[in-house]
Amino acid sequence: MARRKKGNPVHGWVVLDKPQGITSTQAVAAVRRIFDARKAGHAGTLDPLATGVLAVALGEATKTVPFAMDADKTYRFTAQWGEARDSDDSEGRTTGTSDVRPLRAQIEAAIPRFLGEISQVPPAYSAIKVEGERAYDLARDGEAVTLEPRGVTIHEARLVETPDRDHAVFEMRCGKGAYVRAWVRDLALALGTLGHVSQLRRTSIGGFREKDAVPLETLRSFMHSPAAFEHLRPISTALDGIPALAVTGPDAVRLRSGNPILMRANLFARIADAIPEADDPTGLTVYLSTSEGEPVALAELAGGELRPFRVFNFG
Repeated sequence: MARRKKGNPVHGWVVLDKPQGITSTQAVAAVRRIFDARKAGHAGTLDPLATGVLAVALGEATKTVPFAMDADKTYRFTAQWGEARDSDDSEGRTTGTSDVRPLRAQIEAAIPRFLGEISQVPPAYSAIKVEGERAYDLARDGEAVTLEPRGVTIHEARLVETPDRDHAVFEMRCGKGAYVRAWVRDLALALGTLGHVSQLRRTSIGGFREKDAVPLETLRSFMHSPAAFEHLRPISTALDGIPALAVTGPDAVRLRSGNPILMRANLFARIADAIPEADDPTGLTVYLSTSEGEPVALAELAGGELRPFRVFNFG
C-alpha cells in the first residue's frame, strides 16, 4: 500500500515579509507548517540580515518558481563606509578599515559606472554552488572561496539619502543574479574606501510587491486555520508578462496528459492580440487554464502546436 503523503495539497503563492535573523529556508519551512502543505519552495534567497519580499511557492506553484526567479528585483539598502567584511554585510568578520568617507556628490558621480551590464564577483557568502557545495557553507567552515566574475544587469540605482558621514541609503532595480552586497563593496572601492551592507530590504520581485507582503508573525497566528488562505495567491501570480489562454475541456485533458494541442486559428488570434509586437511567436511560452480559471499547463508554441512542458496536477 502506498504511503500517504505528509501534509495537504495546498497550491499557490504566499508573499511573505521575511523578518530579520532567519534564513529563507527557515522562513519557507514556517510557511509550510502554517498551511500544512506537502511541498514548498521560494523564488530568490534573502540572507538572514535581509527583510522584505520572499515569494513562497506551495504545491504546484513550485513549478513556476523559475519564472519568478528570472524576474527583476528591487531593493532598499544602507551602505556603511569604512569597513570591509568577509560576508560583505554586517554579519561578517571585519577584514579591513578605511578613514575615507565619500561625499554625496562623489557617490552620485560614481553610480553610473555601476549601472547597466556590469561584471560582478559574487560574495563568498552566497548560495552559489562550488563543486556541489554552497559557497556560504564552505566560507563558514573556514575554506577559501574564489568565485568567478559574472555578468549582471543593474537597471536603476539611486542615492536616497546620506543620514550621516558613515552611511548612505540607496534604492536599486536589478536583474537575476545581481548581489547588492557585491555592488556596495565595489562602489566603495571605486570611491577610495571600504564598505559593506548594514541594512537590506527587498521591496519586490516580479509581480510580488512589498504592499502585498504579510509578516510571518501574522501568518503564525493563523496556524492550520482557514484564515491563512486569505493570504494564498494564485499560481499565475508568478507569470507576470506571460500571455494566458483559456482552453476547452478536451484540450485540457490532452495537455494534462503531456500531449500537445493544435494551434487553431482562434488561439493564434488571441496570442496575437496579447502580444501584438511578436512577428513570429515560435518558442513563445503560454500559460493555459480552463475557462473556470484552473491552471492546466505552461506550453511552448512550436510547429503549429502548443506543447506542454509544465503540467499542473491537483491531486
